[in-house]
Amino acid sequence: MTDLFNLTGKRTFITGGSRGLGREMALALAGAGADIALVARPSDALQQTAEDIRALGRTAWVLEADVGDPEAADAICHRALEELGSFDILINNVGGRRVNVPTEDLDLLTWREMMHLNLTSTFLCSRIIGGAMIKAGKGGRIINIASINAMVAGRGIGGRHYETAKAAVLQFTRTLAVDWAPHGITANAICPGLFATEPNRKWQESNPEMIERLVADIPMGSMGNPKDIGALAVYLASDSAGFITGASLVIDGGYTCV
Repeated sequence: MTDLFNLTGKRTFITGGSRGLGREMALALAGAGADIALVARPSDALQQTAEDIRALGRTAWVLEADVGDPEAADAICHRALEELGSFDILINNVGGRRVNVPTEDLDLLTWREMMHLNLTSTFLCSRIIGGAMIKAGKGGRIINIASINAMVAGRGIGGRHYETAKAAVLQFTRTLAVDWAPHGITANAICPGLFATEPNRKWQESNPEMIERLVADIPMGSMGNPKDIGALAVYLASDSAGFITGASLVIDGGYTCV
């Protein structure tokens, strides 16, 4: 069975790979044999994740950049291709709500910044890294991290730029799937619900009532384990998922079922 998900020799470019779901996906792919280019803002967490990947016997490249800045995203993608060569797997993971402001109070500058973070970064990395996959002619895998909020509005929270951008990520993923299928490239989206990531644990400390309310609506009865995202990413990145493209896979403990 392990051969079905073997990623030995595959090269992965992942944004937001230093913490949370990005870290778990990076470690899971490395555990399956992939080498990983970690793209994130400079931090101790970024260096630690790279060390943990190397401890698994895989290569980890550290690429420090804030891909929420379009110019920085463009530059780091081109730099990676020039210095490292093309990639087999692209995971567009960077993103977040960050701003909890009602729509009537949300200024245009913040809207644009958040759309760059959650949507433009996905477009740019796909265009550049995915475009290099086309030129390489070996096929590839693109995994875009969306959210259940691409399909349902978050309850009791502002920052609707997030729902809007993540919904656009789903449709952009479908267009990639259709356009790039002739090149042997699949494009799929993962839509996580509430997971016990570091930001959500901090949120739980500062606003326990909201987390309790959200968890109460999850049939599985708890926040998700971030490692579960890693397993799904390995599957989508593997040859076993070669006929899955344009899909949006929900992983939320049943939250969107009720």
